[in-house]
Amino acid sequence: MAETIADRKERYSMSELRREFGVTARTLRFYEDKGLLQPSRAGQARVFSYRDRARLALIMRAKRVGFSLADIKEILDLYQLKDGQVTQLRVSLGKARQRVAELQAQKVEIEQAITDLQRTEKVIEGMLRERERASPPCGDSTPEPRRISDNQTAVSPEAAQLQERNG
Repeated sequence: MAETIADRKERYSMSELRREFGVTARTLRFYEDKGLLQPSRAGQARVFSYRDRARLALIMRAKRVGFSLADIKEILDLYQLKDGQVTQLRVSLGKARQRVAELQAQKVEIEQAITDLQRTEKVIEGMLRERERASPPCGDSTPEPRRISDNQTAVSPEAAQLQERNG
């Protein structure tokens, strides 16, 4: 349900914004230091306006799609112009189109990397099957002694000499 002007709060505490947007107090202070948010003070406490809340929502959305803080600040600062947001909207549209192009290029690169890795997996699987067929399983590298008859076991010449000496 959309929030109406009558329903909206005018002031927000740091903890309210932290909970709502899933950010830390440090993040809010950082955005304040960068000039993205401009809370007022009530003693030591920061008091955020509805405008700060709206800006934080925009910041979070823009960050999620990969905009830099510099780009976000530029877009937010354009809101101050007295041109009915035309400049802000044009700049936002240009940046959005640029970001879509960047993400599409990354998508192509990621799809190619996945294809390459899948080919590599198949080669490695084939090599592993060949090696497993040609050699005994891991942990069982000692071949069993050959049986000559039911009562005798083949032994190395050194072991045979030891047996003769000992008796």
